[in-house]
Amino acid sequence: MATTDERSQDRAQPHVIVLFGATGDLARRKLLPGLLRLFEAGLLRDAMIVGTSLETMADEDFLKLARQACEEFGKGTITDARWEPFAQMLTYVSTAEGPHELADAVKAAEKKLATLGRDVRRLHYLSVPPKAALDVIRQLEEADLVENARIIMEKPFGTDLESAKVLNAKIHEVFAEEQIFRIDHFLGKEAAQNILAFRFANGLFEPIWNRNFIDHVQIDVPETLGLEGRTAFYESTGAYRDMVVTHLMQILAFMAMEPPTSLAPGPISDEKNKVFRSIRPLDPKNVVRGQYMGYRGKEEVADDSDTETFVALKVIIDNWRWAGVPFFLRTGKKMAEGARIISIAFKEPPLTMFPAGSNAGTQGPDHLTFDLADQSKMSLSFYGKRPGPGMKLEKLSMQFATSDTSSAGSVLEAYERLIHDAMRGDHTLFTTAEGIETLWEISQPLLDAPPPVRLYAPGSWGPNAIHQLIAPHAWRLPFERSWRETNTTSR
Repeated sequence: MATTDERSQDRAQPHVIVLFGATGDLARRKLLPGLLRLFEAGLLRDAMIVGTSLETMADEDFLKLARQACEEFGKGTITDARWEPFAQMLTYVSTAEGPHELADAVKAAEKKLATLGRDVRRLHYLSVPPKAALDVIRQLEEADLVENARIIMEKPFGTDLESAKVLNAKIHEVFAEEQIFRIDHFLGKEAAQNILAFRFANGLFEPIWNRNFIDHVQIDVPETLGLEGRTAFYESTGAYRDMVVTHLMQILAFMAMEPPTSLAPGPISDEKNKVFRSIRPLDPKNVVRGQYMGYRGKEEVADDSDTETFVALKVIIDNWRWAGVPFFLRTGKKMAEGARIISIAFKEPPLTMFPAGSNAGTQGPDHLTFDLADQSKMSLSFYGKRPGPGMKLEKLSMQFATSDTSSAGSVLEAYERLIHDAMRGDHTLFTTAEGIETLWEISQPLLDAPPPVRLYAPGSWGPNAIHQLIAPHAWRLPFERSWRETNTTSR
């Protein structure tokens, strides 16, 4: 557990957090429980939280909603003794009452914090649909709440290069780039950050992190959930815009970037943007789009909808480190399993010295796997000799999970970490305007001429064409072995 001194170093200066969309699904599921967790971890002591949305309600009603959200989606039992200290930080104002009412609510919250004798900063979290973001920014400008403020913006950030440029330009009319935090909750996960530690803190792996030793990389994020209730959003977005540009490409950058001069926001962003600039424009021939059976004709979906609920693609990085190493990305809805993995397949050594029947090479290449799910696991699979007579090989694995460490109780969930980072002004895990625009630029050939969607059965791994896309390799999911659940080794 963190010491008192460590917590005080990590604690941000006093803040008024303005939570737009405070009654929405994201706020209920992640943001309100996350703010409670930060408060209880000692990282959000000197703060006030102003919730705002279109609904008209009293502070008491918002407190009731917030407590219900924390009870349903937070951790542990919410007793009165646990809830009351946090509840004192919460107030509410309706967006419909106009910018001046919002300004009054924020300034009243700031007045309560002014007795601490330190400057009070503002953090505006825009938990609103993308089309509403500019309206919120204009409201903040009218309310004179831009100074000494930062904003967190949800994805997707634009729908193509032109819209991303327009959106960036309009936001920059009000906020400077250093005030803007474009959130990607995938990068807030412990396992995603562990990629940087794993690569750059260990002499064992960085020397082989290149085309000479790595055969290919898979970034795979299948989901079992469908799109019930979200079809209107998805019809204007699709799996590529929703998941690949905003999430999977960011993870790819962590995997492929060169060592930064330091683990500071500027150098890390520079190296990520170099990766984006090195990606070859996407060839529609290297993309498989799918749509699960039953998606069409329901709610706001046309009978001939061409929106993809699944996408798999091959990404080529044209630089010295990765020349000739394909990166395969896959994500989709209503698939066989839910997972979030990165799998690095190493090149196989010559195996001619092993006798016939030894099983050498029969179970695929060695893999290093990062599990980006909440358990934050890593696994290294390799061949070893099976005990007994003769030379019989079998696939073994070494595994690590955050839960195995003494610091497991200090793990912050993705949204918790990213809110805390934004309060401290740390851009390390956030995307930049340049990075977003570069990704839309390389995406344009695909957006201009998308391949037709192929139907796939719910509960499957996507259209059959994904096997031709990755050939002569094979998809890592479904796993050839399970994750270890006990202290015994499993295959």
